[in-house]
Parts: sequence; C-alpha cells; structure tokens
Amino acid sequence: MPRLILASSSPRRRELLGSLGVAFDIVKPDIDETQHPGEPPLEYVGRLSRQKAEAIAAQVVPDAAILAADTVVILAADTIGIAENGEILGKPVDAADARRTLNLLRNRPHIVCTAFTLLHKDAQAMTGMTQPVQTLVYMRDYTDAEIDAYIATGDPFDKAGSYAIQHEQFHPVDHIEGSYTNVVGFPLDEIRLALLDIGII
Repeated sequence: MPRLILASSSPRRRELLGSLGVAFDIVKPDIDETQHPGEPPLEYVGRLSRQKAEAIAAQVVPDAAILAADTVVILAADTIGIAENGEILGKPVDAADARRTLNLLRNRPHIVCTAFTLLHKDAQAMTGMTQPVQTLVYMRDYTDAEIDAYIATGDPFDKAGSYAIQHEQFHPVDHIEGSYTNVVGFPLDEIRLALLDIGII
C-alpha cells in the first residue's frame, strides 16, 4: 500500500481525512496561489489542487499517494452558470473585507467548489485525477450585529468566503444542496471513493 500524504496544513482537512480511518502524513505545499488573468473559477481551483499535489510529489520518494485540495466560494448575480464566471470570494484581508463579503452573501445563494487531486507516484510513473465538487449554499438573513460578533471571534480570517458552515454560534447557512463536507473544504464521500480506487482504503 502506498504511503498517503495530505498536501495541506488545514486542521479541518486533517480531521476529515482522519475520520476515514487511514494513516497519513502531512506536508504543506508552497505554491503561488495567484489567479491568472481571465482564468475562470473552476479552472483556477482545479489548477491549484493539481499544483499543490505536484509540488509535494516532486519532493517524495516513489510509492506514495498525494492528496491535495483547494476550495473557492463563487458569487454571481444568479445561479445559472455561476461557477463559470462568478466572482471568487477568497479569505478576507481584514475585518472590513470580511464584513463586505458576509454582506454580499447574506440571504442569497452561492457556490462552494472544492477541487481535489489524488496523485499516485510509483517507480515507473505518476498517475492521477482531479475532481471538482460543487455545493449550492443558501445563507440565512443574519443581522449586522451577528456579523460583527462573528468577526470579533477571529474565525472568518482563514476561511474562503469569510465563514465556516460549522461555526456553532454564527451558523450562517440556512440550507445547502449537495455535500456538507465540501463546504467545510474536503468532499469526503468523493475522496473516499478515490482512495478506494487506488487501494488506500
């Protein structure tokens, strides 16, 4: 069985992968995450997940499986074709940016897309796949005071879209269509199937 490496330092991804009962090591990739001019959101998130996995694959000996992921929050005027040309809402740079993003998302739907890449490196070759998973997220009509209280916790600052679906006090999401773990940042059902396919679990 190949050694499994998670190419992420995210505690949420580490916890979710650990819930599958598999042993893995963690190696954080170091890549430029700048979006290319004119690059559509789905292409961007897929490219980042591949580059993260490839960066780690270049560092490790053969007989390893490398799992990487990247998540984007995408907003557009409507939900038709939203993921093709919408605005990416990344991690906020400060409290004002987090407040702007949470105001944009309030009481409307958006798409969360996580692309994950699984590479298998052996002595002969490297094979792999990249799969995007999308979830439609409907935010509730939270108040300005709730936004301020949430920002004061510090939680939004390392989150794409400035929120965590699992935050117990703020609970910003009304309902979703699709994978819950995808919104957390790691589509567990799809990842489990990919790991089964290469014999990791």
